[in-house]
Amino acid sequence: MNPVILIDSCADLPHHYVKEHNIPVIHFMYRFGGLDYLDDFGQSMGYKAFYNGVRNGEMPTTTQVNADVYAKFFTPYVKEKRSIIYLCFSSALSGSYNSAVLARNILLEKYPDADITIIDTLSASMGEGLLVWYAVDLLEKGAGKDEIIQWVESNKPKLAHWFTVSDLNHLKRGGRISGTSAFIGTMMDIKPILHVDEEGRLIPAFKVKGRKKSVRALFEKMEETIVHPEDQIVFICHADAEEDANHLADMIRSKYKVKDIWIHPMGPVIGTHAGPDSLCLFFLADKR
Repeated sequence: MNPVILIDSCADLPHHYVKEHNIPVIHFMYRFGGLDYLDDFGQSMGYKAFYNGVRNGEMPTTTQVNADVYAKFFTPYVKEKRSIIYLCFSSALSGSYNSAVLARNILLEKYPDADITIIDTLSASMGEGLLVWYAVDLLEKGAGKDEIIQWVESNKPKLAHWFTVSDLNHLKRGGRISGTSAFIGTMMDIKPILHVDEEGRLIPAFKVKGRKKSVRALFEKMEETIVHPEDQIVFICHADAEEDANHLADMIRSKYKVKDIWIHPMGPVIGTHAGPDSLCLFFLADKR
């Protein structure tokens, strides 16, 4: 069967890249200003408009994708007898992975020969997107289904995700820190450094004081763990913090001759929980 890679919008990839490579996407949804929007890589609502709205007090919400929506998403490729490889947002951060598995089981009852592989990337935002980039590159170079699946499964434990946020209240809303910690941290200008761990959970790692030190800390984590940087493409994601993203990229280029650095806004679904001015760095490491 001819393999096809499917993704979800939490990969936070550039819209032009997804279109150029004809990558099918299932779009998560968010609610903003009393209206429902598709998380469609900035097409329905621009990234800056979204983050300005949040800065002005808007409190968006998100919902997971249910099994019926997944089944409809998978069905055309099942009917075409394609080998589906779906790279899914971390199961530790959303119930959507379980919905996708349920949809696969429903379809197998109707189409027993369907070939559907659902990979829990244990990744988020452009960390998930970086796994997609490598998988699509393999597919376009002629790799088969098994080779692509093996590469993703072998390398997802090495996909480093390092985050810093500006407003601790968004982490409080998401249950990542207590209200007391958010209040004290805000008063003292404390900036948490977080990462996505081996189980796909967003975990506070340590704290620094001030924005400059938090941006520097992301680079220092790269220094500690990156492997073969000359062979890598590095992704940087930001929640309307382009200046800091460019500064981080400059730090990386000053030390490493990486193949390329992509800088792109964080989508609304991830941004709802991280908040404006969040900054994230993704690369392959010796471990997460």
